[in-house]
Amino acid sequence: MKVSTLSLLSLALTAGLALNAAPEESPLAKATTAFIESLNESQKKAALFPFEDEERENWHYVPLDREGARIDSLDESQSKLLQTLLLESLSAEGHATSKDVIQLENLLYERSNKADLRDPGKYTVAIFGKPSSDKPWGWRFEGHHLSFNFTVASDKVTLATPFFFGTNPAEVRKGELKGLRPLGKIEDSARELALAIHAEGKPIRFTEKPPKEIFTRQDRTSKAFPKKGVSYVELSKEHQTALIKLVSLIAASQKPEFIAFKPVDLEKGQFAWGGNFEKGTGHYFCVQTEEFLIEYVNTQNKANHAHLVWRDFKNDFGRDILKEHLEHEH
Repeated sequence: MKVSTLSLLSLALTAGLALNAAPEESPLAKATTAFIESLNESQKKAALFPFEDEERENWHYVPLDREGARIDSLDESQSKLLQTLLLESLSAEGHATSKDVIQLENLLYERSNKADLRDPGKYTVAIFGKPSSDKPWGWRFEGHHLSFNFTVASDKVTLATPFFFGTNPAEVRKGELKGLRPLGKIEDSARELALAIHAEGKPIRFTEKPPKEIFTRQDRTSKAFPKKGVSYVELSKEHQTALIKLVSLIAASQKPEFIAFKPVDLEKGQFAWGGNFEKGTGHYFCVQTEEFLIEYVNTQNKANHAHLVWRDFKNDFGRDILKEHLEHEH
């Protein structure tokens, strides 16, 4: 069969268009763009920042007024678009936990006679730069006991730590929400493993008096601790597997493609416990490797107020992928 010159020309033009087509937007970029386009001018003024703005690394987990568009300024359709954006940024588990945390903030708000400090409408959205395939951009969702930071560069998406969950109370002990424990599985798994290691006579507990707060606080850059607890290589195979499961459980709040946790990272890591082992008493644990640090503390409010943070020594706020991007582009 002969093919006409016109047909060949048409095929060539189609192929050329396909080769020159812009890369398809990621679901995260689409969700972010849709949210931005839904905002009015006042909301855009509050929510949108240049990517280089120093506000991008100004993270907090305490109740205070934050930069960004407050969620109580959003209408119903905008709120739905925000939930879509969160679903594209977190795993299903992480999204569910964030909703539980905000639900607890509502509980605190009611118990405080609706004190402004506890207003759950203060959670904010901040977007840094514009969704782009060739320029870095990112976004943040933050409020009391939540801080999620995302950075995109060179077609790589990272959950830019610090990544923070807090729960107050850690366990609801009365009322309609009785039994709710947003971080309960993590706490129980860590305690079970620490107790098993302690029973073998290994120095898993580095202090009998737990710290009152995570050591890294709200520092913009995290630093490694001196060695605490027991090294991964000192653990039995069974306990090594349990530690991998514990870290995987914590990482499960994040999309797998947004966090670079690999079990091999733990081979040069350690696990440590502080405080009592008995449930309901003040305690702390941390997992530290050469790449990242996890801290968990539950000491406030009679050991019923928990904080959990994941820090990355090189990649907090996406610094590592931004460095790669600059080196590649320039």
